[in-house]
Amino acid sequence: MFDFLKRPDADKAEMAPEAKASATGKIAAWGASGRVAWSPRDVVSLTRTGFTGNPIGFRAVKLIAEAAAALPLVLQDRTRRYDTHPLLDLISRPNAAQGRAELFEALYGQLLLTGNAYLEGVAGDALPVEMHVLRSDRMSLVPGADGWPVAYEYNVNGRKHRFDLGEGPSPVCHIKSFHPQDDHYGFSPMQAAASAVDVHNAASRWSKALLDNAARPSGAIIYRGADGQAALSADQYDRLLSEMESQHQGARNAGRPMLLEGGLDWKPMGFSPSDMEFQKTKEAAAREIAIAYGVPPMILGIPGDATYANYQEANRAFYRLTVLPLVQRVTGAVGDWLSDYTGEWAELRPDLDQVPALGAERDAQWRRVGDATFLTDGEKRALLGLPSLEVGDGA
Repeated sequence: MFDFLKRPDADKAEMAPEAKASATGKIAAWGASGRVAWSPRDVVSLTRTGFTGNPIGFRAVKLIAEAAAALPLVLQDRTRRYDTHPLLDLISRPNAAQGRAELFEALYGQLLLTGNAYLEGVAGDALPVEMHVLRSDRMSLVPGADGWPVAYEYNVNGRKHRFDLGEGPSPVCHIKSFHPQDDHYGFSPMQAAASAVDVHNAASRWSKALLDNAARPSGAIIYRGADGQAALSADQYDRLLSEMESQHQGARNAGRPMLLEGGLDWKPMGFSPSDMEFQKTKEAAAREIAIAYGVPPMILGIPGDATYANYQEANRAFYRLTVLPLVQRVTGAVGDWLSDYTGEWAELRPDLDQVPALGAERDAQWRRVGDATFLTDGEKRALLGLPSLEVGDGA
């Protein structure tokens, strides 16, 4: 094979050039080689690496957003529940391009990815005529002298639109998650899971590189200096590298035997995949991403999780601990924001009676409240979260 390794006699007379280097160079290079390279922590980079570039983060966000957007919503005040109302008509058709589920899925997605969600209301006579979800990475809050926001600025391709906050209802509904160190912006679960996302992505790249390199760890070709040669010439080195890349790299060359001539010897280096337990590391990182979003790993198909006895219990916990708190907080904020337009308070909330995952809990609660003979019908309805009148009753 590598018959080009015989070096011409003229090369023997060549002398190695004088090398000059700092005395601390080796120490500095060794110290820098052990640093961990983390991805940027800004919103755009986190979304790219944790959502569009990571299957666990993508599925966790999509699972929560789609489940939350699919829940039916009800509107009620302190005395009655409405089956028809202008506010319900607006929510069912918020704009010409989106329906209720699409709008809320985008709203939940922005909140989960960035910790902030912005809903624009296009001004009308009473209620907004349309509602639109604005991208969080394009929105910035303008604080006043007292620290409270006085405006929002939406920046697209160098052009800004300013939403001033003055008298009357706000043109923008800002929903943010809790952030202990920021007064104006929320904290995203993706930021908490950023390190796990980097580990999971690095493990995926490592697996891909392993397959591209014939599914074996890296090694070294040692030149033993045949015929008294001390080193390969630049041309011999380039030709050797080209032969290695074309004949022994990639999945199609997996298992091909290597023929070394001219004083070359192959020495494998590094650890095997079983020694490094890379798959377990990747699964542990996937569990951390799922936990940051409150999704039971069993639902995402991540092995090794035995927290819940079966999928039904995991699904119930997913709705009870993750989906419902998110929906109640977001719909409550949207309902309060729209109530400022109408001037009448009304509560927008998910209809828990239509959540299949909570069917067993709902039946047990209804049975327990219904058997309480010491309660009036109005008290029973209040315990179940219902207004005192039936749907459609009242003036």
